[in-house]
Amino acid sequence: MLEIDGEKPIYLQIAEWLEKEIIDGTLKADDKVYSQYQLAELFNINPATAGKGLTILLDAELIYKKRGLGTFVSSNAREKLLEKRKDFTLRRLVRELLDEAKLLGIEEQQLIRLIESERKGRA
Repeated sequence: MLEIDGEKPIYLQIAEWLEKEIIDGTLKADDKVYSQYQLAELFNINPATAGKGLTILLDAELIYKKRGLGTFVSSNAREKLLEKRKDFTLRRLVRELLDEAKLLGIEEQQLIRLIESERKGRA
């Protein structure tokens, strides 16, 4: 699940894994989130590293703490994450597509037709 020897820091991978759990509905609004110790055991990592991953989500207000009870998914976390992914991921993909189309000499209308054709093929 995690790339321990990968280029991306483990705490970022933990945050992204939890984000995926929220997006796909495994973790829903007000569900209790894994503690840093549970994450550390699950992934065989240092609890401080797991804590850093949780802190990213706390800072983004995707999760919140209830004193003495644990950490929980915020009510609007899924919507926030979907918007973030749409904005960040799709814009990046569109930029890459436009760069590649330019490199290949594909005109705008031809690119639009390709996208429309692909979309119809998936319907």
